[in-house]
Amino acid sequence: MTQSAKKLQPVPKAARAPGAKAGSAPPATLNRALGGAGTERAPLAELRARAAGAYARLELPSWRRSGFWTTSLEDLDVEALEVRTHPTQTAEPAFLEGQRSAGVLVQRDGSVVHTELDPALAERGVLLCSLEQAAREHSELFERYYMRRLALDRHKLEAASAAFWSGGAFLYVPPGLQVPEPFQVVYEISAGGTAQYAHTLAIADRGSDLRLREYGLAELIAGDALHAGQFELYLEDGARCALAQLVDWGSGDVHDVSTSVVEVGRDAFCHWLPALLGGGLIHHHDELVIAGPGGDMAFRGLFFTEGEEHLDVFAVDLHETGPSGGDVHWRGAATGASRASFEGLIQINAGAQQSHTYLQFHSMLLSAEARLDAIPSVLVGADDVSASHGGTVGELDEGLIFYMQTRGLTRAQAVRVIVDGFFEPLIVQLNDEALEQLIRDRIGAKLASAASEIERYALAR
Repeated sequence: MTQSAKKLQPVPKAARAPGAKAGSAPPATLNRALGGAGTERAPLAELRARAAGAYARLELPSWRRSGFWTTSLEDLDVEALEVRTHPTQTAEPAFLEGQRSAGVLVQRDGSVVHTELDPALAERGVLLCSLEQAAREHSELFERYYMRRLALDRHKLEAASAAFWSGGAFLYVPPGLQVPEPFQVVYEISAGGTAQYAHTLAIADRGSDLRLREYGLAELIAGDALHAGQFELYLEDGARCALAQLVDWGSGDVHDVSTSVVEVGRDAFCHWLPALLGGGLIHHHDELVIAGPGGDMAFRGLFFTEGEEHLDVFAVDLHETGPSGGDVHWRGAATGASRASFEGLIQINAGAQQSHTYLQFHSMLLSAEARLDAIPSVLVGADDVSASHGGTVGELDEGLIFYMQTRGLTRAQAVRVIVDGFFEPLIVQLNDEALEQLIRDRIGAKLASAASEIERYALAR
């Protein structure tokens, strides 16, 4: 039961940007890599105040993804949304029941409502708590890493997240510790009219090895809701992490504008897979940075849009030094009248010699009204490197469907087999049976709800 809800107190408006007219939408901007910009260290209160000032003077952002469309938030009334608080609870989310976890943290709307950590890991120095608690009780670690690669003022919702976050998640794994069971961080939105400002800060110290899962979940939401999130993971020298993020905000009008950054240190490795499977409007900036010689990564991702959903992904593979490795592989599908755009950037900075990376994106259109756009790009500032990209666009193979029907499958079953097979090369890399099945089930539910649209598309062709 909700205890309370509060609206953000309006911040006095600063002067508008030159050339802006009252009530007009801001000009659309192109996506750009953070590129190590970050925020200099300062007391948390000072950083929050600076972010609040940026929130006051900035307009809601608008992004130009391609020549076909822009992503605009001008119809979202942010100040009408409430930050709701809730009491703590003892039970973990139902979908985690029966799973073995190293630790679990759940935030519902603006409150951390559940936290648990394996006592044996706590004795060995692992920390899992709210970010608010970390700022108070683990200030040295917090101040060393907080916002080290995130910005305060690129756009209004990024500033809002930095200024107004509550609860939050903080994870620290000490040097040399290997943790085979996953840490689970869950962000839930409970109702329309809610604003959730979320921040996760995770640190894997030298030589540690961990698995981290982050979820953004909601059921049917009536009315607008907002998740403005920031995520940062730092892998120190020789550390390894398998990171997965599952976002499914259901069929309501949830706006998700989030920025995630992963920094990979010397001889460290990260396998990162975001799975974006539902939300009225999703705009994600996901940036993976090789910051130390010998760093390597496997950057995987998948998405599936339906209905009127609008999704933008800007995925950055940034190499600040070499030698380094990289492998970026994303897959996406679109049904209904949804719009999905994937922009992948390989950026190799000057001096990052002997960096080798490849970006590929594969897509599947399942509706005549859906639109799916892919924009790969490469920026190279060194000469002893290899960097390339490729991709495909596909549709359902009617010959293959007919063949499977002759073997006893219904058409719906055949479509499910094909689409499952399209995503399966990425899903199986999670090496997590429970999470793999959860993703498969949610993809199956989207296919079932779009069955008639997929059939009409097949007949029209």
